[in-house]
Amino acid sequence: MAAKPNRQGGEPRGGEGRERTRPQTGASALPRASRVRLDQPKAPRTRLLPEWDPEAFGRFSERIARFLGTGRFIVWMTAVIIVWVLWNVFAPKDLRFDEFPFIFLTLALSLQASYAAPLILLAQNRQDDRDRVTHEQDRKQNERSIADTEYLTREIAALRMGLGEVATRDWIRSELQDLVKELEERRTVFPAEAVHRSDEPDR
Repeated sequence: MAAKPNRQGGEPRGGEGRERTRPQTGASALPRASRVRLDQPKAPRTRLLPEWDPEAFGRFSERIARFLGTGRFIVWMTAVIIVWVLWNVFAPKDLRFDEFPFIFLTLALSLQASYAAPLILLAQNRQDDRDRVTHEQDRKQNERSIADTEYLTREIAALRMGLGEVATRDWIRSELQDLVKELEERRTVFPAEAVHRSDEPDR
């Protein structure tokens, strides 16, 4: 027999219609296209800021910091400042580009200092990181050396304890010398017995 329709909407009686129209919940409710695939990497996000290699930038900053800390940079900077000042003082007015009080020169030196300080700090931070790694490696090496030294010390102590019960060459020599002295003393005390013993094989 077919199920009779209900008054509110023509749904047949029984559990078949309700199970067919029940909304799905949970992970099965998501369509297959929008499910997150765990076996595939995520697509890279678009970044507005430019990307750069931090190691390359760090090497560049260290190169600049090394150049700023040399006497050659000081000589070149002094020469440029002297030429700048002399040109803007004694050159014709049409050719002067930075007259007294040399505002453009002050701005250039301030800009150089504002860029030089972070570059020097970055180079120092990289050097501190390298020193930290070096100190860590030295500490581990020292720990291994101390452990090896303690092991060798224990082995040497065990060998000394073992050799204390072994007859050494000096001890054997001293014992033989004592035996020789004892025999000589017996010969001096009992000379006739020694002679009698020496004549017995001839008879």
